[in-house]
Amino acid sequence: MKIRKIPMRKCIGCMESFPKKELCRIVKNKENEIFFDPTGKKNGRGTYICKKSDCFEKAIKSKRLSKSLETEIPEEVYNAIKAEIEKYE
Repeated sequence: MKIRKIPMRKCIGCMESFPKKELCRIVKNKENEIFFDPTGKKNGRGTYICKKSDCFEKAIKSKRLSKSLETEIPEEVYNAIKAEIEKYE
């Protein structure tokens, strides 16, 4: 029996690699809307982060989140994403 390959992604907060299903995806679509993607399948430029609020805080503080999405992110979007991540804790 063939072993299936598990897709790995890097968290932008702690910079560690995890299986894709263990991470949260944040997406910027063509209309420059930034949102939390619970399915991991929405169209647009995506980045991955752990389901921990401290990793999210590291990504904000180091500005890795805005660099990876190639845009400035408003404060209300940060608050909405943080609320979604806190649901998993």
